[in-house]
Amino acid sequence: MATATGTAAAGTAAAQQPKVTGYSWFVLFMLCFVYIFNFMDRQLMSVLGEQIKADLKLSDTQLGLMTGLFFALFYTILGVAAGWLADRTIRVRILAAGCFLWSLFTLLCGKANSFPMMAVARMGVGVGEAAGAPPSYSIVSDYFPAHMRGAALAIFSLGVPFGMALGAFFGPTIAEAYDWRMAFIVIGVAGMAASIALVLTVREPKRGAMDQKIDIHMEEAPSLPLAKESFSATINQFFGRPVLLTTALGCGLAAFVGYAVLNWTSPFLQRVKGADLGEIRIYYSLMLAVSMGLGTWLSGVLVDKLSRRSKVWFALVPGAALALSIPGHWLFVWMEGWAGSMAALAIPTFLNIFYLAPALAVVQNSVRPGQRTMAGALLLLVLNLIGLGGGPTMIGILSDNFATGALANANLTLEACRAAGASAAEACKPAIAGGLQQALYWLIPFYVASVAALSVEAWALKREEKNGAPNEAAVARNAMVVKLLVGFGAIAVILLAEALLFGEPLTRDIAGVGAVLTGETLVPKTLNGLIRSILLLLFSIVAVAGLFDVARRGKRAA
Repeated sequence: MATATGTAAAGTAAAQQPKVTGYSWFVLFMLCFVYIFNFMDRQLMSVLGEQIKADLKLSDTQLGLMTGLFFALFYTILGVAAGWLADRTIRVRILAAGCFLWSLFTLLCGKANSFPMMAVARMGVGVGEAAGAPPSYSIVSDYFPAHMRGAALAIFSLGVPFGMALGAFFGPTIAEAYDWRMAFIVIGVAGMAASIALVLTVREPKRGAMDQKIDIHMEEAPSLPLAKESFSATINQFFGRPVLLTTALGCGLAAFVGYAVLNWTSPFLQRVKGADLGEIRIYYSLMLAVSMGLGTWLSGVLVDKLSRRSKVWFALVPGAALALSIPGHWLFVWMEGWAGSMAALAIPTFLNIFYLAPALAVVQNSVRPGQRTMAGALLLLVLNLIGLGGGPTMIGILSDNFATGALANANLTLEACRAAGASAAEACKPAIAGGLQQALYWLIPFYVASVAALSVEAWALKREEKNGAPNEAAVARNAMVVKLLVGFGAIAVILLAEALLFGEPLTRDIAGVGAVLTGETLVPKTLNGLIRSILLLLFSIVAVAGLFDVARRGKRAA
């Protein structure tokens, strides 16, 4: 009787499981289409970087900041706010508004005539794009059941390679016909049109409509009325569960390498290997579409199949892929000529993207439906703050430092080379090209670090698969420790980095931290000052949140 009842219940549950329809696939196509514009804009800054640098007389550090930290800081912080809002409002409208806003600021990038103006426009793009991916992840999860999410999210993630490839094609095409500014204007207008099409054709799905149970939690979560999850509860769940935290760290380090290479490949091929915009347009765009597209799709299919045996494959697949990327990256930097270098790059380009779809599937399957958008935003916070904020910026700083050393031997400076323009090209070019090449070699240790982080994620997945998810008390304790370590650790790193890299006095920044903690107003005088103040404010808030958790635990113990 019990067996018959269980069978009947299972049959009823199966019958009640909403089916994936043709409209679900149309929605997935539209989300991917909008996501393409998200990455077309980023690729424009990379593929036209040499032209923008020459026109605005930028250093590699400034170019790295615009494509990295300046963009990522606003993108990541406001992405969390957008995720929180999207978990409580209509996600399709949030996504459409974000697409319209980032496309508008993309257009404004084409009007910039100085570093500050371009930097502000890039920050505006980051503000808009913050509302892009988190609502999309949640919408996909409510149109596709858990066993199809890896593949569905991999298809959605095809917006990354297709956006990169189309940006690499249309950017040089428009720039050769007109100039680099027109490329930003045209693609910005097209993105605004896409946002209007999205809001007219995509319906808001019911939250949790495709859930019978949460895959990695292994907890029953039928489609019941959903409680709105608190902001702090979602943050504690994300940073207090080893599986989610190690997934985010593994993604962040993998993205550090991936974004550094993607943002500097076009300048490297032009400056060091002798490629021109026409060759970039045809061959680089084709390589990106094939290598990244195939890698994105295959990673989702592989983990969907292998994860049925064990969840550990969500980490082992991208870890193995990144380990195999290391020889290809070394060949890419070392080989003579742009053709051989680009052929070698196809290997890590194919393998580097393997981390994304598995990570999205782990996060979306591990949290409750009401937490999905926020959890997706937190994943992007860590991924992009470490990866997009750190990778391109580090390469720019290292490139300038290596070039400065080489130029000093010839009694030249970077400032003199930029001021002289084309007249100093022959004297300055070898040192500036060599600086970028040396900088890219320094990514190899970060490949090793990303493989190590993904190995720790595999251990956490295995442990949770065996023992179940940790209880709420353990999650809260873990989250408290992470907040304290990240908050105070990041403040110390910022202060030391400024002192070591830029010779800034520690006393000034310590006073700045004190001003943040006591609520005094900070008035930055430069863009660097603005970014420093935002970073110090962000990590001071994290540290204070950890101290509040300590105080609450003390009261409970008393």
